[in-house]
Amino acid sequence: MIPNPRPGPLLIKGALVQLVEDIVGFAMPNVIPFQYNPEKFSWSVEPWKPQEVDQTQRGAQAPTVQPYDPRQTINLSLELDAAEDLKNVDPTALVYGVADRLAALRKLTYPSQGLFNDLLRSAKTLSEGSSGVLERPTVPVVLLAYGPSRILPVRVTSFSVDEVLHNATLHPLQATVSLGLEVLAPDVFPCRMNETEKLAASAYSYTRLIEDSLAIAAMAKSASRAVGLLPFF
Repeated sequence: MIPNPRPGPLLIKGALVQLVEDIVGFAMPNVIPFQYNPEKFSWSVEPWKPQEVDQTQRGAQAPTVQPYDPRQTINLSLELDAAEDLKNVDPTALVYGVADRLAALRKLTYPSQGLFNDLLRSAKTLSEGSSGVLERPTVPVVLLAYGPSRILPVRVTSFSVDEVLHNATLHPLQATVSLGLEVLAPDVFPCRMNETEKLAASAYSYTRLIEDSLAIAAMAKSASRAVGLLPFF
Protein backbone atom coordinates (compact mmCIF):
# COMPACT_ATOMS: atom_id res chain seq x y z
CA MET A 1 0.00 0.00 0.00
CA ILE A 2 1.34 3.44 -0.92
CA PRO A 3 1.16 5.72 2.11
CA ASN A 4 -0.89 8.86 1.77
CA PRO A 5 1.23 11.93 1.10
CA ARG A 6 1.55 14.42 3.87
CA PRO A 7 -1.14 17.06 3.72
CA GLY A 8 0.08 20.50 2.71
CA PRO A 9 0.02 23.41 5.10
CA LEU A 10 -3.39 24.80 5.93
CA LEU A 11 -4.00 27.89 3.83
CA ILE A 12 -5.65 30.65 5.82
CA LYS A 13 -7.83 32.95 3.75
CA GLY A 14 -7.82 36.66 4.45
CA ALA A 15 -11.11 38.48 4.90
CA LEU A 16 -12.77 41.85 5.31
CA VAL A 17 -15.42 42.09 8.03
CA GLN A 18 -17.73 45.10 8.20
CA LEU A 19 -19.21 45.53 11.66
CA VAL A 20 -22.51 47.33 12.19
CA GLU A 21 -24.00 48.10 15.59
CA ASP A 22 -27.72 48.53 16.13
CA ILE A 23 -29.98 48.99 19.16
CA VAL A 24 -29.79 45.30 20.11
CA GLY A 25 -26.06 44.86 19.61
CA PHE A 26 -24.19 43.84 16.49
CA ALA A 27 -26.22 43.47 13.31
CA MET A 28 -25.41 40.74 10.82
CA PRO A 29 -21.81 41.50 9.74
CA ASN A 30 -20.79 41.80 6.12
CA VAL A 31 -18.09 39.10 5.96
CA ILE A 32 -16.09 38.94 2.72
CA PRO A 33 -13.49 36.15 2.66
CA PHE A 34 -10.87 36.45 -0.06
CA GLN A 35 -11.37 33.94 -2.85
CA TYR A 36 -7.63 34.15 -3.47
CA ASN A 37 -5.17 35.82 -1.12
CA PRO A 38 -3.49 38.77 -2.89
CA GLU A 39 -0.14 38.00 -4.49
CA LYS A 40 1.06 41.41 -3.36
CA PHE A 41 0.25 43.14 -0.07
CA SER A 42 1.66 46.68 0.04
CA TRP A 43 1.71 48.89 3.10
CA SER A 44 3.39 52.12 4.12
CA VAL A 45 3.89 54.10 7.31
CA GLU A 46 3.98 57.90 7.30
CA PRO A 47 5.60 59.36 10.45
CA TRP A 48 4.70 62.88 11.52
CA LYS A 49 7.14 65.56 10.31
CA PRO A 50 7.36 68.41 12.87
CA GLN A 51 9.59 70.53 10.62
CA GLU A 52 6.90 70.63 7.95
CA VAL A 53 4.23 71.76 10.42
CA ASP A 54 6.00 74.93 11.57
CA GLN A 55 8.91 76.09 9.46
CA THR A 56 9.09 79.51 11.18
CA GLN A 57 9.95 78.10 14.60
CA ARG A 58 12.19 75.16 13.85
CA GLY A 59 13.49 75.01 17.41
CA ALA A 60 10.04 74.98 19.00
CA GLN A 61 9.59 71.20 18.62
CA ALA A 62 12.17 68.46 18.86
CA PRO A 63 12.80 66.67 15.54
CA THR A 64 11.94 63.37 17.22
CA VAL A 65 8.41 64.38 18.25
CA GLN A 66 5.75 61.82 17.30
CA PRO A 67 2.48 62.82 19.06
CA TYR A 68 0.47 59.89 17.73
CA ASP A 69 0.92 56.61 15.91
CA PRO A 70 2.19 57.06 12.34
CA ARG A 71 -0.44 56.97 9.61
CA GLN A 72 -0.50 53.54 8.01
CA THR A 73 -1.99 52.74 4.60
CA ILE A 74 -2.48 49.42 2.84
CA ASN A 75 -3.00 48.62 -0.84
CA LEU A 76 -4.10 45.26 -2.19
CA SER A 77 -5.85 43.73 -5.18
CA LEU A 78 -8.48 41.01 -4.93
CA GLU A 79 -9.07 38.58 -7.78
CA LEU A 80 -12.64 37.33 -8.27
CA ASP A 81 -13.55 34.43 -10.56
CA ALA A 82 -16.90 32.70 -10.97
CA ALA A 83 -15.43 29.57 -12.67
CA GLU A 84 -15.57 27.35 -9.58
CA ASP A 85 -19.12 28.39 -8.69
CA LEU A 86 -20.25 27.86 -12.27
CA LYS A 87 -18.72 24.40 -12.22
CA ASN A 88 -20.72 23.65 -9.05
CA VAL A 89 -23.88 25.03 -10.72
CA ASP A 90 -24.29 27.75 -8.12
CA PRO A 91 -27.58 29.52 -9.01
CA THR A 92 -26.34 33.00 -8.05
CA ALA A 93 -23.17 32.62 -10.11
CA LEU A 94 -25.14 31.33 -13.11
CA VAL A 95 -27.11 34.57 -13.22
CA TYR A 96 -24.85 37.18 -11.66
CA GLY A 97 -21.30 35.82 -11.96
CA VAL A 98 -19.20 37.63 -9.34
CA ALA A 99 -21.55 40.62 -9.08
CA ASP A 100 -22.72 39.50 -5.64
CA ARG A 101 -19.16 39.64 -4.28
CA LEU A 102 -18.59 43.00 -5.92
CA ALA A 103 -21.77 44.28 -4.27
CA ALA A 104 -20.59 43.05 -0.86
CA LEU A 105 -17.23 44.80 -1.34
CA ARG A 106 -18.88 48.00 -2.52
CA LYS A 107 -20.96 48.06 0.68
CA LEU A 108 -17.73 48.82 2.54
CA THR A 109 -17.77 52.35 1.07
CA TYR A 110 -21.37 53.30 1.96
CA PRO A 111 -23.06 54.39 5.19
CA SER A 112 -24.86 51.35 6.53
CA GLN A 113 -27.30 50.19 9.18
CA GLY A 114 -26.66 46.51 8.45
CA LEU A 115 -27.31 44.36 5.40
CA PHE A 116 -31.01 43.70 6.05
CA ASN A 117 -31.78 47.22 7.30
CA ASP A 118 -30.12 48.65 4.18
CA LEU A 119 -32.21 46.33 1.99
CA LEU A 120 -35.42 47.47 3.68
CA ARG A 121 -34.41 51.13 3.37
CA SER A 122 -33.63 50.74 -0.34
CA ALA A 123 -36.96 48.99 -0.93
CA LYS A 124 -38.78 51.79 0.92
CA THR A 125 -36.94 54.41 -1.12
CA LEU A 126 -37.95 52.69 -4.35
CA SER A 127 -41.61 52.27 -3.39
CA GLU A 128 -42.21 55.61 -1.65
CA GLY A 129 -39.73 57.81 -3.47
CA SER A 130 -38.09 58.95 -0.24
CA SER A 131 -34.46 60.01 -0.12
CA GLY A 132 -33.31 57.05 1.99
CA VAL A 133 -30.65 59.21 3.64
CA LEU A 134 -29.47 58.01 7.04
CA GLU A 135 -29.99 60.32 10.00
CA ARG A 136 -26.33 59.89 10.89
CA PRO A 137 -24.45 58.81 7.78
CA THR A 138 -21.32 57.01 8.96
CA VAL A 139 -19.30 54.24 7.37
CA PRO A 140 -19.10 51.17 9.61
CA VAL A 141 -15.72 50.01 10.84
CA VAL A 142 -14.07 47.33 8.72
CA LEU A 143 -11.66 44.76 10.13
CA LEU A 144 -8.95 43.52 7.78
CA ALA A 145 -8.04 39.99 8.90
CA TYR A 146 -4.87 38.99 7.08
CA GLY A 147 -3.62 36.05 9.09
CA PRO A 148 -3.94 35.40 12.82
CA SER A 149 -1.32 38.02 13.75
CA ARG A 150 -2.60 40.91 11.61
CA ILE A 151 -6.14 42.08 12.36
CA LEU A 152 -6.55 45.80 11.78
CA PRO A 153 -9.46 48.26 11.78
CA VAL A 154 -9.48 50.09 8.46
CA ARG A 155 -11.49 52.44 6.31
CA VAL A 156 -11.65 52.08 2.54
CA THR A 157 -10.08 55.17 0.93
CA SER A 158 -10.02 54.03 -2.70
CA PHE A 159 -11.96 51.42 -4.65
CA SER A 160 -11.63 50.50 -8.32
CA VAL A 161 -12.80 47.51 -10.34
CA ASP A 162 -11.64 45.97 -13.61
CA GLU A 163 -14.25 43.61 -15.07
CA VAL A 164 -12.72 41.17 -17.56
CA LEU A 165 -15.32 38.66 -18.75
CA HIS A 166 -19.11 38.92 -18.78
CA ASN A 167 -22.00 36.50 -19.21
CA ALA A 168 -24.98 36.85 -21.54
CA THR A 169 -26.67 39.31 -19.16
CA LEU A 170 -23.47 41.40 -18.93
CA HIS A 171 -22.72 40.45 -15.35
CA PRO A 172 -18.99 40.02 -14.68
CA LEU A 173 -17.48 36.54 -14.53
CA GLN A 174 -14.00 37.76 -13.59
CA ALA A 175 -12.93 40.97 -11.89
CA THR A 176 -10.01 42.58 -10.08
CA VAL A 177 -10.77 44.92 -7.18
CA SER A 178 -8.04 47.34 -6.12
CA LEU A 179 -8.47 48.61 -2.57
CA GLY A 180 -6.75 51.41 -0.70
CA LEU A 181 -7.14 51.15 3.07
CA GLU A 182 -6.22 53.45 5.94
CA VAL A 183 -5.58 51.87 9.33
CA LEU A 184 -7.67 53.41 12.12
CA ALA A 185 -5.62 53.88 15.28
CA PRO A 186 -7.56 54.07 18.57
CA ASP A 187 -6.90 57.81 18.90
CA VAL A 188 -9.15 58.57 15.91
CA PHE A 189 -12.20 57.31 17.77
CA PRO A 190 -14.11 59.43 20.33
CA CYS A 191 -13.34 59.10 24.03
CA ARG A 192 -16.67 57.38 24.66
CA MET A 193 -16.43 54.55 22.15
CA ASN A 194 -19.35 52.33 21.21
CA GLU A 195 -18.97 48.56 21.18
CA THR A 196 -17.85 48.45 17.54
CA GLU A 197 -15.16 51.06 18.14
CA LYS A 198 -14.00 49.22 21.27
CA LEU A 199 -13.64 46.04 19.24
CA ALA A 200 -11.72 47.95 16.56
CA ALA A 201 -9.36 49.46 19.16
CA SER A 202 -8.81 46.01 20.69
CA ALA A 203 -7.93 44.55 17.29
CA TYR A 204 -5.40 47.34 16.72
CA SER A 205 -3.84 46.83 20.17
CA TYR A 206 -3.69 43.06 19.61
CA THR A 207 -1.79 43.51 16.34
CA ARG A 208 0.57 45.99 18.01
CA LEU A 209 1.22 43.43 20.76
CA ILE A 210 2.18 40.83 18.15
CA GLU A 211 4.48 43.33 16.41
CA ASP A 212 6.17 44.27 19.70
CA SER A 213 6.75 40.59 20.47
CA LEU A 214 8.22 39.99 17.01
CA ALA A 215 10.49 43.02 17.39
CA ILE A 216 11.87 41.58 20.63
CA ALA A 217 12.42 38.23 18.92
CA ALA A 218 14.31 39.97 16.11
CA MET A 219 16.43 41.88 18.62
CA ALA A 220 17.33 38.71 20.50
CA LYS A 221 18.33 37.01 17.25
CA SER A 222 20.48 39.87 15.96
CA ALA A 223 21.97 41.28 19.19
CA SER A 224 25.15 39.20 18.93
CA ARG A 225 25.70 40.34 15.33
CA ALA A 226 25.50 43.99 16.37
CA VAL A 227 28.39 43.73 18.86
CA GLY A 228 31.21 46.02 17.74
CA LEU A 229 29.10 48.07 15.33
CA LEU A 230 28.79 50.87 17.87
CA PRO A 231 32.23 51.27 19.48
CA PHE A 232 31.07 53.96 21.91
CA PHE A 233 28.76 51.51 23.71
